[in-house]
Amino acid sequence: MDHPLSVCVLASGSRGNAVYISDGTTAILIDAGLSGIEIERRLSCRGLSPRMLSAIVVTHEHADHIQGVGVLSRRYGLPVYSSARTMQAADRFVGKVCECIPFETGREWVLGSLAMRPFALAHDAEDPSGMVVSANGKKIGIATDMGTATALVKEHLKDCHLLILEANHDPRMLEEGPYPWPVKQRIQSRCGHLSNEQTRNLLKEIRHKKLAHVVLAHLSETNNTPQKALGAVASAVDTRYTRLEAAVQDRCGELIWIR
Repeated sequence: MDHPLSVCVLASGSRGNAVYISDGTTAILIDAGLSGIEIERRLSCRGLSPRMLSAIVVTHEHADHIQGVGVLSRRYGLPVYSSARTMQAADRFVGKVCECIPFETGREWVLGSLAMRPFALAHDAEDPSGMVVSANGKKIGIATDMGTATALVKEHLKDCHLLILEANHDPRMLEEGPYPWPVKQRIQSRCGHLSNEQTRNLLKEIRHKKLAHVVLAHLSETNNTPQKALGAVASAVDTRYTRLEAAVQDRCGELIWIR
């Protein structure tokens, strides 16, 4: 009997991002943007252990996605997968790792029993990627840190059973908030971050009856709230089929099973 996919957003936001995924045979982290100790703690609170992990997959080199990569790789002998350009950009921050294994954005590859399909995102990093992870006929799509949802993004995410999507900011809160103008411009740019409304529009295009879960991610603690994000996106979700929730920075999400 096929084992269901399990997913847990350990943390999401500008101070650190990490997602645990397992099919019962292979377990991975997508990014490790918290300290090694904090990732260990958050895994433990869901009955999980870093010793269960097979690898760490890195989407891009920004600090909130790679802070714990080096220490976890060294401590538990975990190979690190990323694109070659991301690997080069992250090298001085991550330090020595157990093993570096490059992947090519746009080309599917296999990690244990998981099929991995990275795709390009519009973000101000060297070679940022979203990821579709598949096993046992189920698909998880992860797309955060993008300033616009391109046709390529929509194509990759259109038939997933669970989506982790960025809903970074409320435009009015960003406009009236404390950030310097150049930072506001960067966030609003095509290589910045999606607003709640942009995420709602994306979801309206890719929703379907087999989409069981949507997790809103990478919410700004300064320019958004879970309530605003959920309120803005709710109209894009059919609650008969799909559960909508928001991931937060300071606590681990629930373990979600895709059966």
